[in-house]
Amino acid sequence: MTVAQPIHFWTPPDLPGLSFDPLLARLLHEEPVARVRLPYGDGHAWLATRYDDVRFVSLDPRFSRAALHGRTVTRLAPHFIPMDGAMGIADPPDHTRMRRVVSRAFTARKIPWLRDQAQIVLDGLLDAMWRDGPPTDLVARVNQPFPMAMVCRLMGVPAEDRAAMGTWTETIMSAARGREASEQAKANMGEYYTEFIQRRRSEPDDDLTGVLAEAVEGDVLSLHEAVGLAVLIQIGGAHAVRNNSSNMVYALLTRPAHLARLRAEPALVPQAVEELLRYIPHRNAVGLPRIAMEDVEVGGVLIPTGEAVYVSYLTANRDPDVFANPDELDFDRAANPHVSFGYGPHHCLASTLARIESELLLRGLWDRFPTLRLAVPEEQLRWQRGSLLRGPEALPVEW
Repeated sequence: MTVAQPIHFWTPPDLPGLSFDPLLARLLHEEPVARVRLPYGDGHAWLATRYDDVRFVSLDPRFSRAALHGRTVTRLAPHFIPMDGAMGIADPPDHTRMRRVVSRAFTARKIPWLRDQAQIVLDGLLDAMWRDGPPTDLVARVNQPFPMAMVCRLMGVPAEDRAAMGTWTETIMSAARGREASEQAKANMGEYYTEFIQRRRSEPDDDLTGVLAEAVEGDVLSLHEAVGLAVLIQIGGAHAVRNNSSNMVYALLTRPAHLARLRAEPALVPQAVEELLRYIPHRNAVGLPRIAMEDVEVGGVLIPTGEAVYVSYLTANRDPDVFANPDELDFDRAANPHVSFGYGPHHCLASTLARIESELLLRGLWDRFPTLRLAVPEEQLRWQRGSLLRGPEALPVEW
C-alpha cells in the first residue's frame, strides 16, 4: 500500500500573518499519512496530519525519539537543534527520569510564585512602555523581553546575561543563518549552562539550574543531561512564547470583533487563549520526528521499521472531525482538546507558564492601553523569514 505513494518535496514558504501552509492543508484532507522530503538531511519521512493519527504516533512506544541519534533525517533546519542526550530525544525510562527532575519547577505549589513573578515583570514592561509613549514596537518592548525575563528568572540567569541568551536563541532557531552559526550558538549556550550548573553545585539555589545541579550531585542526571535540559528549557521558554504571544496580539489587533468581545468579557480570556493556541499556525513545517522501531500501521498506511515519522500538531488542530469549523477563530469553543503543546511523553512541561504569560499579557495590554492599535497598515507588517517558529518581526503600535 505504501509503495505507490509519492514523495512531496516540501520547502515551507515564509507565510505572512496567520496564513496556513497550503501543502499541510491539502495533505490533511487528501493524503493524511504522506511521504515528505524537507530541504536538509537525507531521504524522506512520513507525515501524519490527522488528529487521531498524530496522537497515536506521539503516544505509541514503538515510535522512538532516542533512535534519532546518529541519523540525518530529512528536516527543515540545516542543523539538528537538540543537544545530544537532551530530553527531547530521549525515550522512557530515561525521558521519565529527566522529566521528573524538571517537573519540580512546575508543581502546584510553584504556580502562584510563577504567576506573581510574571505579573511583576509584565507590569514593569508596561510601565516603561507608558512612560516612553507611542509609537513603539510591541515585540521589542513586551513580547520578546517578557518571556525571556521569565525563563531567565526560572533558570536563575542574571539580567546581564539575557542579551546573550536572546542572541543565541534567535540563531539556534533560525533556518536562515546557516549550520555553522547555529551550532556555535548552541555550543555557546551549552558552555554557559555547563559552567552555571557546576557553580550551582557548590553554591546551591532554588532556581531550576539549582534543581538540575542537585540532580547531578545526586547522580539522578549526568552533567551532559542537565545541560541539555537547561538549553531546551531556555530556548523553548523564550522563543516560543515570544512568537506565539506576538501572533495572539496580532490576531486581536486585526480582528476588532474578537478584541471587543474579550474586553467586554475579561473572564473569557483563558478560553480565548486556548482557542488562539489551537488556531495560530505557530511554526513552519514540523518539529522532531520519531523512528518506527517495527512495522506499524498509521491511518491505514504501513510505516516500515526504521523509517522516520513526523506529526503535524498544526493540522491536528484543524481536523474537522474534532473541531467544528476548524478554520474559524471561535472564542465560544469551550471543548478544545488542541495539541499545541504536543501530546504524550513529550508534552511541553512549561505549558502552564506559557498559558500564564499569555493570559496576563492579553489582559494587561488592553487594561493599560485601551486604545491600543496598529501604527501602520496591516499590509506593511513584516514577518520573520527563515525561522522555525512563525511570528512578526515587529508590531508597531500606538494608543
